[in-house]
Formats: sequence, C-alpha cells, structure tokens
Amino acid sequence: MALNPTTPPVAAPKTCCAPAATRQAQTTTSPSAIHANPIHEADVPMISLPGGSFLMGTDTLEGFPADGEGPVRSITLAPFSIDRDPVTNDRFQRFIDATGYRTEAEAFGWSFVFWALIPPAKFKALVEDTVAAAPWWCKVPGARWNEPEGPGSNLNGRGNHPVVHISWNDATAFAAWANKRLPTEAEWEYTARGGLEQKLYPWGDKLRPEGQHRCNIWQGVFPKTNTAEDGYDGTSPADAYPPNGYGVYSITGNTWEWCSDWFDPDFHRTANPNNPQGPPTGTARVMKGGSFLCHKSYCNRYRVAARTSNTPDSSASNIGFRCVAL
Repeated sequence: MALNPTTPPVAAPKTCCAPAATRQAQTTTSPSAIHANPIHEADVPMISLPGGSFLMGTDTLEGFPADGEGPVRSITLAPFSIDRDPVTNDRFQRFIDATGYRTEAEAFGWSFVFWALIPPAKFKALVEDTVAAAPWWCKVPGARWNEPEGPGSNLNGRGNHPVVHISWNDATAFAAWANKRLPTEAEWEYTARGGLEQKLYPWGDKLRPEGQHRCNIWQGVFPKTNTAEDGYDGTSPADAYPPNGYGVYSITGNTWEWCSDWFDPDFHRTANPNNPQGPPTGTARVMKGGSFLCHKSYCNRYRVAARTSNTPDSSASNIGFRCVAL
C-alpha cells in the first residue's frame, strides 16, 4: 500500500480529483424499475429558468484545453427548472425508504474515500488499497452514501449536506423516482453562470470577493494539509454559501455533479448548438462543478466552464448530483 495516515501523499500535477472505479458490471436496480411519483419531491425547491442563448465554455489560460473547455460558443436552451440545491442526504434517504434501492457502492461492496477523512486509528483496518496515480484515494470496503467514511461512520449532522458515493447510475435511478432527470452539461453551465457572461465563477472573476469564501474548496497544500479556512474539511451544507444570481446554491465546489451527457473533448465543436445533449455514445459521463478537494495548484476545476468525467458506475466521497424537472 502506498499510503498510511501519517505519510500524506504527493499530488501529481493537474490530475483529476474524481477517481474512476474498475468494476465489472452494473448491479443495481434499473431506473426503468423505479416507479416515478412527483409527490415524493413536491416540497423540493426548484428554480425556473427562461433559457435562451448564452456563451458556453471558455478560452481562459487557466483552463484545460484537453478537457474540451473551449472554444467559447453560443448555445440556445429551452426553458427548464432545476433543483435549487444538490440532492442532500435527507432527500436521498426518502428515496431509499420508498424504493429499497441499493447504490452501486453497496452492490459492489466498496467506494473511494479521500485519505484524510478516514480516522487515523481505523486507517489500516478500513483501507484495502489506494489508487496508484492518486494515492490519496482509498478503496474502502463498506463505504457508501450513509457510511461515507466507511463502516462505523454516519450522517449525524449532515442531513443537509450533498449525498455522496453516488454513481451516475444511482443518480439516474433517483431522478426516475422523482420524475425528473439529470441536467445536460449545457443546462448545468447555464445555471451555474447565474446570468453572468463569461465569468470564471458563478459570482464573478474573483475567487474570494472582499476576502469572503463563496464555495467549499481546498485551502492549504493539496493533498497534505487542508487548513479549512472556509470552515469545512469535507462536504458543507447545501446552503452554506450565498446563492448565485439565479438563486441556486452550492453549484461549484462541495461535490462534483453528474450531468446526463457522455463525455468527449471535441464533440461540441461541431454539435448542434440548440439544446445540446452531448455525444450519442461514450464510456464516461460529464461531471461539473469541482468539489471540496479542488485547489488551483492541483485541479482548478471549480470554475464554471471546467469539466471532467467518470465512468457511470464510479463513486467517491466527493461525487453527488442535482436534478432537472421533466
């Protein structure tokens, strides 16, 4: 094993902070077997957006061209409504109670946990292996949405935090139950921009306007030391920071959010700019927004235009989602 709790790992430059699982097949309940009933989510705040045209992507030197962040292009969207908040632990609990659904982390028996979230006294007992290219990610048998740091952990005090250890397949199943769907990447980015044009963040171009933290990301030296100057060394409540111009909370930082699109770094260059849906096929799905682990020196993907991807059955302690109404 490449890591122990007293020897922090060293970050490789610009590696993604969302590990991909090596698993054999999907073993969870098919979304088609989930019975939709909108009443389940009748009390969930949603933001109605008018759609229209906006400038998607970026050509900033801070970006990663290999990810397909650019070029900047005009996109037109139909009106839609999106969850004000990411799906929280309390909301996901209602889904589990109503359906008996088993997440893929449960079905496969493990998920990825960031090394510093694991209690040092339990580290050797809980960690089965680490990711060779990113040894801060630990394979923890028994880690799941309601035991996010592995067996013995719980969600006490985190009901309003984004649910994590959620695969794309899990998120799709939840959306089917809620009579919703996952947002397209274009819908997600339109939402995140909050009505601003070509800004780095949902609130503007300064990460900390007037010295104030506006999202939950890493402070310190990744992945060794998180000073948690923003108040959190893991996930934060969905409403911990002010909303963007559209009234949407926690759209960057905190947790990565799944989008419906297959990932391709070049498809958008020639795709239809009207209500784009992404490539017809692929091996990984788009994720947006960055997470509490992102830092400018390492990931810098908490910018609005930034994007990454992961396999649909992957899960980790920094991956969640939000939904769009049908």
